[in-house]
Amino acid sequence: MEEMDREAVATAVQRVAGMLQRPDQLDKVEQYRRREARKKASVEARLKAAIQSQLDGVRTGLSQLHNALNDVKDIQQSLIDVSKDWRQSINTIENLKDVKDAVVQHSQLAAAVENLKNIFSVPEIVREAQDLIEQGELLQAHRKLMDLECSRDNLMYEQYRMDSKNTHDMNLIHTYFGDMQKLSEELAKQLWMVVQRSLVTVRRDPTLLVSVVRIIEREEKHDRRLLDRKKQTGFIPPGRPKNWKEKMFNILERTVSTRIEGTQADTRESDKMWLVRHLEIIRKYVLDDLLVAKTLLDQCFPPHYDIFKKLLSMYHQALAIRMQELASEELEANEIVSLLTWVLNTYKSAEMMGNSELSPEVDVNCLNLLISQNVVDQLLSKYMSTLTSNIIGWLRKALETDKKDWVKETEPEADQDGYYQTTLPAIVFQMFEQNLQVAAQINDDLKTKVLLLCLQQMNSFLTRYRDEAQYYKEEHLKNRQYPQCYVQYMIAIINNCQTFKESIISLKRKYLKVEMEDTLSSSHTNMDAILDTIAKEACSSLLDEVFMDLEPHLNELMTKKWLMGSNAVGTICVTVEDYFNDFAKIKRPYKKTMTTEAHRRVVVEYIRAIMLKRISFKNAEERKEGAERMIKEAEQFRFLFKKLAPGSGEDTEGLCGIIEAIAEVIKLTDPSLLYLEVSTLVSKYPDIRDDHIAALLTVRGDASRDMKQTIIETLDQGPSQPNPNYVPIFKEISVPTLTVPKLLK
Repeated sequence: MEEMDREAVATAVQRVAGMLQRPDQLDKVEQYRRREARKKASVEARLKAAIQSQLDGVRTGLSQLHNALNDVKDIQQSLIDVSKDWRQSINTIENLKDVKDAVVQHSQLAAAVENLKNIFSVPEIVREAQDLIEQGELLQAHRKLMDLECSRDNLMYEQYRMDSKNTHDMNLIHTYFGDMQKLSEELAKQLWMVVQRSLVTVRRDPTLLVSVVRIIEREEKHDRRLLDRKKQTGFIPPGRPKNWKEKMFNILERTVSTRIEGTQADTRESDKMWLVRHLEIIRKYVLDDLLVAKTLLDQCFPPHYDIFKKLLSMYHQALAIRMQELASEELEANEIVSLLTWVLNTYKSAEMMGNSELSPEVDVNCLNLLISQNVVDQLLSKYMSTLTSNIIGWLRKALETDKKDWVKETEPEADQDGYYQTTLPAIVFQMFEQNLQVAAQINDDLKTKVLLLCLQQMNSFLTRYRDEAQYYKEEHLKNRQYPQCYVQYMIAIINNCQTFKESIISLKRKYLKVEMEDTLSSSHTNMDAILDTIAKEACSSLLDEVFMDLEPHLNELMTKKWLMGSNAVGTICVTVEDYFNDFAKIKRPYKKTMTTEAHRRVVVEYIRAIMLKRISFKNAEERKEGAERMIKEAEQFRFLFKKLAPGSGEDTEGLCGIIEAIAEVIKLTDPSLLYLEVSTLVSKYPDIRDDHIAALLTVRGDASRDMKQTIIETLDQGPSQPNPNYVPIFKEISVPTLTVPKLLK
């Protein structure tokens, strides 16, 4: 109490301090006192009222407890009296056993009398019910069936109560009502026929379907009542519970499964597109059925049946089983793709389960995969294995077809720019493109794998392509008249290499993710290198063809006939230009490579002719005449190759300049300056060897043995500072060794 008093005083002090914070508030002290007095009086009045209410409640409670105690005592006394009376009446109850039996018998007879009408008219009622079933009046037929069943069940129940072990009478009743059981089975058969055709019936005659559902619901309620009675009495009539609701869903499930399986109209033997057709029919049927189930069927069933979701589950399960069966078959590569595309993409797309009319009841994100991920992986692995074999076969066949074109007597086709080509690149990359488009329908991962496979097989294919091109050349060399269009098809092979390059880049740009490009850079580089090798070897083969035709004219160079005025170089230029009219149909950059290599080989052969020492000039006049002829012919070569390859002037000047530099050595009239001129030649072309210098001096015809040795020895001792841009040319030119001893004599 003291603590409460202190708290009250502290609270009061705080309130007074809050009221009297300014001097002008002192005038209102009396007003504050009266207001607080009123509040105090009000609080005290409420406290008194609350305490009075509590006291009244306690008083009432005590009064009720007192009354309850008196009632308990009265009940206790009554129970004692009842117990006393019960003990006294035990003997009386035993004497009433006969009365009890009579009552039971009376109950049975009453039941029999009550059902007497139905008992005597069982055959008639059965016939009427059968007629109603045939007429489609299923509800009325079921009503009569229920009446018969109730009569039988009541009789059997009463018999069971009287003597549960008397099976003879029970069997007698059951036999008498035997036709009723057949009637029940006939009615059930009609019900299941309607259930099986429910998706059709709901469109034509929804009332019939509603009647079937009502009959099933009646049977379900009757089953529950009989099961409840069985818990109390232990008796249940034969044939119960019927479980027609469960049977209905089983029928629906079998119907759905049969509908899915029955959509396969063709086999692989009769139609290569059998699986695509089969899957498309399934898609259409399932979508149509679910739309009907949602819009119409759902209205014919009670809400607690949740018929749409159950049908959705049935269709999903039936589809899963069917897809698993298809996956276990020996499918071809295109069939695997069709199956996986349907399972992984089509099934959840707007064309099927993702259809807007099925939402929100159908959530595609909640649908499980129709086949397990393990099976998907197995199918993908099988697809990749089959595709690998197919691609190898397709590439081999494409190459064989292309090889047959190489020996034709007609020129290959030209593209829009006039460049020769064959159909090989188009066939190969059309095949790659088709397989990549198919793989992209499944997922990006498979698309990437197929692209990697295509590029990997392309590597192997290019190696075979190179071997076949080389073999083509070798066969031609055995008989240069065959094939007739050898040059044109070799040009087409070169152009194909460039087409392959462009197609590979296009394929990667279209189907390869940016982050994957680094992983393929080495493979791409390798393919580019192989293609360049094939193209360069083909260019070399064509140049071999040119120089085989030039060989007689090259043999005339640096001979007496040449010095006397042979037109060998003119013929060489005309022949090269004639060949290059065909070579103009080579694509860049190989066309430039071809021209550069042809120029280089012409110069090499010309210098080789000098080094073969076919001629040795007898005097200064011959040397001058020969040198001037060499300079003139170098100019002819320069003009020719500038014409063939405009813009390559620097390369042309460099190669033709070698012939002119050699001509200057031969033209020199003062032998004392020969060392200086030769040293200038060596400084320009540092790959020139001693045997080259010796051969060159032999062609001059005025250098003694000692002079040759002195010049060579002096040059060997001198420093060499080659031009970093110089491409060696003399290392390709050999000098006949048998002539060296003669030269030194």
